[in-house]
Amino acid sequence: MKTIIAAPTTTTLPIIGSDQRFPVRRVFCIGRNYADHAKEMGSTVDKAAPIFFCKPADAVVSDGADVPYPQATNDLHHEVEMVVALGSGGRDLTPEQSSALIWGYGVGLDLTRRDLQAQAKAKGNPWDTGKAFDHSAPVSALRAAADVLINAQTSLQLHVDGTRRQHTTLGEMVHSVPEIIAALSALFELKAGDLIFTGTPAGVAALQRGESFHAELQGIAELSGRIV
Repeated sequence: MKTIIAAPTTTTLPIIGSDQRFPVRRVFCIGRNYADHAKEMGSTVDKAAPIFFCKPADAVVSDGADVPYPQATNDLHHEVEMVVALGSGGRDLTPEQSSALIWGYGVGLDLTRRDLQAQAKAKGNPWDTGKAFDHSAPVSALRAAADVLINAQTSLQLHVDGTRRQHTTLGEMVHSVPEIIAALSALFELKAGDLIFTGTPAGVAALQRGESFHAELQGIAELSGRIV
């Protein structure tokens, strides 16, 4: 079938130890999944009601590319997060069923136009303009789950220009990865190629043009880049 315009290019991520790439379908994110971050933002965590939002697949920045400082903001913030990549899908899953969907893991930044998000929150509006903008989701190369050992002591951290800004261990997550996948599957039919950002710890702060960042999910993935 001929199309009236050229079909969009599929966003892909590199895979550690392979020349193949992982195609990205959708990007899901959970908010307030670390109590210390919720507290620093003046919020509380309701374990019974996780908060989800989405970013477009073409917001993903891969291969360590420079990240352009976004338009319409003077307050760009970093939020370092473990990223989960799904190799299969489903709907209405239990946490026990959810682990089988995981293909691999990476680390990413949920970049946020904090001023626009704050304006939206104050008016009770959606967060899209604060979260779902161009280049708002830098993500590392992915490591296959079969090659990964993740536990509650696995650390997640972010340095900006060599200074540590954020640090936690995965045991501090309010909702575990299987719980996140199960909750999402009750709202959306999940499919292979979906990415899930699993929440950020305390320490979020502004990024400036010219600053470099280095994110690390201990022993699994690293992400370096620069704001330009």
